[in-house]
Amino acid sequence: MSTWAPAGRTVGALDRSACRQPLRGAPLPYNDGFPRRLNPSMPPLRVKRYLITGLLTFIPLWVTWLVFKFVLNLLAGMGAPMVTALLGALALVAPAAAAALNAQWLVFVIALLMTLGALYLLGFVANRVIGQRFINAFDGLLARIPVVQTIYGGTKKLMAVLQNKPSGVQRVVLAEFPRRGMKVVGFVTRVMREDGGNREMASVFIPTTPNPTGGYLVVVPLDELTPTDWTMDQAMAFIISGGAVAPDTLPASRPSLADRIDGDRP
Repeated sequence: MSTWAPAGRTVGALDRSACRQPLRGAPLPYNDGFPRRLNPSMPPLRVKRYLITGLLTFIPLWVTWLVFKFVLNLLAGMGAPMVTALLGALALVAPAAAAALNAQWLVFVIALLMTLGALYLLGFVANRVIGQRFINAFDGLLARIPVVQTIYGGTKKLMAVLQNKPSGVQRVVLAEFPRRGMKVVGFVTRVMREDGGNREMASVFIPTTPNPTGGYLVVVPLDELTPTDWTMDQAMAFIISGGAVAPDTLPASRPSLADRIDGDRP
């Protein structure tokens, strides 16, 4: 069986030439005899997209781990001296057992459990009458130390204020800060009355994001605050998450005194 080919050309040359002829309307599959990418920009874009997606997935887990690690290390550090003292006493009686228990991770776990147990016991005693008497005596002792009394007393009052809702006032509010038109989440810590007038003023603690342990203290008229129906947990989640965890709607702002005066003018 014979194969026809044009004069001066072999079958192999004809096949290679035919392979190099592009189809009409189709991209060129070869470049100088070598395959080329149809869209060379796709793999880098895909890798970049996957890296960004992985980073955005990892950051919340990483932040959560940092917070838990800080809290756990703080609690374990409180009980570590007691565990070290117990291991030292145990080494005098049973050196082998003390050496076996002296592993770093085991000391960490034991110190953490001891701290949690001590906090639970302290809370249990504080809810009893004898515990209240002991705490009052301890507070009276610290009140005699000038610097310690200021720090301890202020912190204790702040914790008590945040636990108890003020009468007739919503705890979580929206305040205009640092300028008019901007809203921040704040916690009402106290309601006062102006001297010589009937205007009520509220002291509002405005925490920072994402660390709510720091912030600002402002005193604003009570009627200029916007009350919310948020709980403390919802407000803290809103602050720590940078506003990502928030309700779909916000309460409407109250009209300020200047707006009411302008509205009453003809």
